[in-house]
Amino acid sequence: MSEPFSRFLHPFDVAHHPSLEPEVKRALLASWASDRSAVRNKPALRKPPGAKRAVPVDDVLAALRSLDGGAARAP
Repeated sequence: MSEPFSRFLHPFDVAHHPSLEPEVKRALLASWASDRSAVRNKPALRKPPGAKRAVPVDDVLAALRSLDGGAARAP
């Protein structure tokens, strides 16, 4: 997938995508949560290359937890 983030507006779009394998979802979200995706001077936000907008890292982590069946609320 080239520019995989450009297809998703929010981490829950990844977590709830019907045709992505769980391993792919986890890899995309882990990359999104990475410090490499942190917004300069705003460490609580993430914006990976190709993403349309920044999102709170808490949302990324909640989407990851939802893959494990953990309690997570979609915004």
